Amino acid sequence: MRGALLAGLMALGACAVEPPAPVPVGPSYRDQTALIGVTSRFDADKFAGVWYIRAGFDPALGKMAFRMIDTPNGHAMRLGAFVCDGAGVCGDYSQDLPAAKKGKGRYAVQMPDGNTRDFWVLWVDEGFRTAVLGNKSGDFGWIVDRSTKGGSDRIKAAKEILDFNGYDVSQLKVVR
Repeated sequence: MRGALLAGLMALGACAVEPPAPVPVGPSYRDQTALIGVTSRFDADKFAGVWYIRAGFDPALGKMAFRMIDTPNGHAMRLGAFVCDGAGVCGDYSQDLPAAKKGKGRYAVQMPDGNTRDFWVLWVDEGFRTAVLGNKSGDFGWIVDRSTKGGSDRIKAAKEILDFNGYDVSQLKVVR
């Protein structure tokens, strides 16, 4: 009887245990109390195509591009970069990261390390030439553009959008 009572109390206690909090992907670059939201202007067809990362918060950020694609296995973010090895041999490298649509302008992307990161389109200009990507946790933020150069007025506006959404833009790194 005593064993059954102990087992019952342990089972009841297990019900009260909260699941562990998700492991953060990286440091947060934004004020968690600031409001943040997806742009109402988002249009998946207009968003299709190549986007070059012009600025971001990752200290190791280099020249990269991405596009959202459909694959036989579902949606994916095709992330590409021009890389060189230690011997100076260079070339293009790309990887398809599984992505799930979570709503208008919202994706959950499985990163190479196995973690899932939310990608939200926070802003896009009228011509779909420049956009801002980020997320509520603030563990990343990108300013992306259809071109690797130019558009300084749009890049400035994108930086203001990051600031408005609570990001510490003093930590923003411009890709050169």
